[in-house]
Amino acid sequence: MKNKITRRSFLKRSLAAILALSGLSVSGKYYTHEIEPKWLDINTISINNPLIPKGFNGFRIVQFSDTHLGFQFQLADLESIIGKINDLKPDLIIFTGDLMDHPNQYPFQKETIPLLRKLQAPHGKFCIYGNHDHGGYGSKIYDHIMRQSDFHVLLNANTSISLLNGDELFIAGLDDPVLGNPDFAAATAGIPKNSYTILLSHAPDLADTAATYDIQLQLSGHSHGGQVQIPFAGALITPPFAEKYKEGTFDIDQLKLHVNRGLGTTRLPYRFLSRPEITVFDLKSH
Repeated sequence: MKNKITRRSFLKRSLAAILALSGLSVSGKYYTHEIEPKWLDINTISINNPLIPKGFNGFRIVQFSDTHLGFQFQLADLESIIGKINDLKPDLIIFTGDLMDHPNQYPFQKETIPLLRKLQAPHGKFCIYGNHDHGGYGSKIYDHIMRQSDFHVLLNANTSISLLNGDELFIAGLDDPVLGNPDFAAATAGIPKNSYTILLSHAPDLADTAATYDIQLQLSGHSHGGQVQIPFAGALITPPFAEKYKEGTFDIDQLKLHVNRGLGTTRLPYRFLSRPEITVFDLKSH
């Protein structure tokens, strides 16, 4: 997959955002730096699909994404979020990438592990790579932290979630397209036909390809919802592979896509009209 946006054009958009923010009042800057980045949105979505087995009716999945530890989001913020996630009583927890902003420069790698271990879900915790997780020779660092934190790292692979009555659904994880090597065939290999399948892809714009596979739900992050949005103009910063689907829920043929706005920030320590998000998915069988 080729990146259709050059680094130069992306930086131009970043500069445009900086210039826009520089025009804000002092109170506006305070809001975008101190208020909205901490103003959490817990977004609950009901997922209805005839392929969801009856045993999974009421099954709760909680997704968090894009913490970017070390930029604006810090360990104390992570600890607070972990408490909020546990309070939601998830059956399964999903992290869709970009744990640290610069993995090889982050000084509190060891301290991150006991915090992530506190996340509790009876059916497990699963994660995938984001582009920042690969960046700066961070791939092994991220893998070590997440595995030591009791997460299952899905790198172009899948696994099943099985109940005692034999009902099961599948979780597939795709590598990131910016610095990784996503492989849909490997990620979905061995999944029985007409099985309810959830794809984890850091990059939301891969949904158009995912819709050509037997996949019913895709969970993504990466975009930060644009991070800074201008009224009537929309997001000023849209990273590669998050241009088409920036935030929210979309129906693409049989596939439902949700793009989580993430929790942290990167490049600019601001959020405007793009609150940080935790997403709760309550499954409903027919």
